[in-house]
Amino acid sequence: MFPSKAAARQHLLSARRARPHTGDLLETAQAQPEVQAARRIALYVSMGAEPQTGALIDWLLATGREVLLPILYADNDLGWGVAPGAADLVPGRLGLREPPADLGPDAIATADLVICPAVAVARDGVRLGRGGGSYDRALARVSPGTPIWAAVYDPEVVDELPSDTHDHLVHAALTPNRLIALRRSADD
Repeated sequence: MFPSKAAARQHLLSARRARPHTGDLLETAQAQPEVQAARRIALYVSMGAEPQTGALIDWLLATGREVLLPILYADNDLGWGVAPGAADLVPGRLGLREPPADLGPDAIATADLVICPAVAVARDGVRLGRGGGSYDRALARVSPGTPIWAAVYDPEVVDELPSDTHDHLVHAALTPNRLIALRRSADD
């Protein structure tokens, strides 16, 4: 177990940067019944060494699905907008690419499936993010029963991570190779 979230984040991000990345999520996601059934999916635009979402977003849009992408607010909360297509995204805060129209923070509640970024995820569903709390706030708005997946690489699915009471658990880890169901507490 890592002594703190900061120590876990530092170790796991260093390991991510050191690995070669061939991390496109498209083929794994296409094979999942939840993705096939979803009409509106909340996703993210990958940056740097994160598992890549570009091809998945393009495929979802080409198959007639709506994709909600985050818009980072000044207070680190997230609004959501419908993806118009990768070429039509606009520059956002911290170098992010965002949809041009904001539907507000509660739009995530309309998603049939949520796929969020993570630094790592534990087998009990604890998700470790970058430390700003943006996704913990956003995931608290997801409608009950909606699947929430964290996108990571296989080595980033770990036995245990430090957690706080405000952390929002996820149902599964989506990797470029597979979907891994996670144990969750009985309270979820």
